[in-house]
This record gives sequence, C-alpha cells and structure tokens, in this order.
Amino acid sequence: MQACKSDGHRVLLVTSATLKDQNWPWDSIDDVFYMQENEEGLWNNQDLIKALAHLMRTTKIDRVIALDDFDVERAALIREEFRIPGMGQTTARYFRDKLAMRIQARDGGIPVPPFSALFNDNEINDFCSRIPSPWVVKPRSEASATGIKKILDIHQLWEVLNGIGDRRNQYLIEQFLPGDVYHVDALSYESKNIFLRSSRYLNTPFEVAHAGGIFRTMTLAETDPIHKDLEVINQKLMAVFGMMHGASHSEYIRSLEDNSFYFLETSSRVGGAHIAEMVEAASGLNLWKEWAHIETALIHGSRYKLPPTTHRLAAAIISLARFQDPDDSQFDDPEIWWRMHKEYHIGFIFQSDNQQRILKLLEDYGNRIANDFHAAIEAPARSSH
Repeated sequence: MQACKSDGHRVLLVTSATLKDQNWPWDSIDDVFYMQENEEGLWNNQDLIKALAHLMRTTKIDRVIALDDFDVERAALIREEFRIPGMGQTTARYFRDKLAMRIQARDGGIPVPPFSALFNDNEINDFCSRIPSPWVVKPRSEASATGIKKILDIHQLWEVLNGIGDRRNQYLIEQFLPGDVYHVDALSYESKNIFLRSSRYLNTPFEVAHAGGIFRTMTLAETDPIHKDLEVINQKLMAVFGMMHGASHSEYIRSLEDNSFYFLETSSRVGGAHIAEMVEAASGLNLWKEWAHIETALIHGSRYKLPPTTHRLAAAIISLARFQDPDDSQFDDPEIWWRMHKEYHIGFIFQSDNQQRILKLLEDYGNRIANDFHAAIEAPARSSH
C-alpha cells in the first residue's frame, strides 16, 4: 500500500471490521471500507459486489490486489464482475484450490505426490489400496498447514472423513512424503519469473502448526544446485498455471526416497511469516514494493525494470512467546537484520555471507527461545477467512 501510494495511486482498503484497529499504514490509505463477518468468519461476497458497484458509480478502480490467500478468490471475483484486468477466477483457482492445483500440475508434467479427491468411496478405497500410508487429509482452500491431518491407516481415515461429514468434498487425500521442504518466492512479469529466491524450511509449516515447533527457514546460495533446480521447476509451474504478472509463493518437497522434487502448493501472493523481510535481507528487494511497481507499469502501459539485487544469505526464526512483550535484548549478534515487534511473538531475521554462521545462529537462538520464551497452542481446525 505504501508503494502504491508513492507511485501516485489512490489507495482504497477493504478489510474485516474486526481488523480496523490493526496497525495499517494509514498515511498511505485514502479510504477504508469494512466488511462484517458471519459466524464462520466469512464475508458475504454478494454484499461485497453490491457495495463495490455503488462505490464505482463515482470511483474508477483500476486494479484489485489480494493481500492474503483468502483474498485471492475475492479479488478474482471482483475482477470478473467489473472486468478489471488481472487474474480471473479460473486461474485463481489454481492458486487457491489444492485439488485444482495438483491436477493442473500433474497434467502439466510437474511431479506431485500421489493424491485423490474425496468425492467417491470406491476411489478413496482404491487410492488407499494402491498408495502406502501415511497419508494427509488437506482442506482444499485453507492457508498454510491449517486443518491438515496425518493419517496412519484406513480405519483412522474413515473416522476422520466421517467426522468431516458433508464437507468431505472440500478436502483431498495425499501420500505423506518424507523429505526436505523448500519454498520459492518469485515475481512474474510478462509470464516469466524475473526474480526468484529459494529457501529451505528447517521446520516445516506443518511441524510448527501441529507439533508446536519454532518456525525457521533459510535462503539458498546462488550457486547451490538445488536453487538451480528450483528455478527451472518454478518457471515451468508458473507457465502451467498461467501466472502473468505478480508475486507467488510456492512449496516443493525433495523426497528422501528418490531425491526428486515434488510440487506441494503455490499461491499468488507474497509469502507470509515475514518471508518477505527475509527475501529482502538476502536480495535488497522488497516483494510487496516491486509488485506495486509492476502493477503501476501495467496501468500506465510502460515497461517495468527490475532494480539491481544482491544474493546474500538470510534466515528467519519466529516463535509464539508466553510473554505479551518479550524482552529480546539478550539477543545482540551483529547478523541480526530485523527484529519482530508483535505481542506474544519473538523473532529475528539474520543476514550474512557465511552459511555455517547462520546455521549456528538458528540452532543457538532456537534453543534459547525454546527454553526462555516459546509457547505453543493447538492448531486450529479452520482459519478465519
């Protein structure tokens, strides 16, 4: 929003009424509109369309930008309804619906773990007879690791499915592949990745959400062969999914069994958990800011040019804290590039050219945070939309 405002645009924010007291960049927001949530934390999309139709009688809207996963579908709906340029509903489905994205990736020649929809009992039983457990049951439209359940056998699976009940069509089942999980954060322009950084989770989002772990991730060196492999597969993925312009955050697993990469999921947004700040520490480039500049260039019909970037190493470590305002003054290493300032959280981003030094800091800080600050809560079955 700050970058859009600095580019000379009028910025309108639409958000939930429950978020009106958040620390928004008010100096960069020209007007704000609040949506009420129902009991499930959802907006009424028809109310949203009606309100925007009234607003657009006097205000021309040139672009609609999704700020998180749940906004991707809303933004696509608005674009389709009012014929605003950008990603439409069909393409947006590939970046939100975990079943649609797996089918599209598989059909596009990108390896995915064995999976199945949960529509038909016979197909479910056939999948379980062919594909060894463990499996995971995943919501098709949740964010991150929310709502994922690890399943060890067919009896446990049917217990879970019976518990889901009439919402079973909103889930899928997939083989759980042991391996290292990587994420790729990229900017696309004219259907090509013009910027990309790849990183490895030291604690996966699933582990953090379901085992109460501490979130840790680290960028890969430019010369790392894994980084080169991820560059290739991510460019292919964006082409298969029809990404033309904007930011994306994609995840892949490198199987311990065959060392091959398998696609896990993607999203047409900047990565959460302060990954954007980690990418900026490594590259000097702010993903949100450059995404705004891309949209500005598209509006004006001008050419976008990526600014010069660096390729340093960076890492992030973030944890829930059992204190409202944790005192992190004991952490004072010069590699600290950023500190987290959020109630009941503690976190840091490191910047260095020495991989072993960063790994040592991640281990040391992880142990100290676990002993002195860390808190864990039960993973929610669903996240608020």
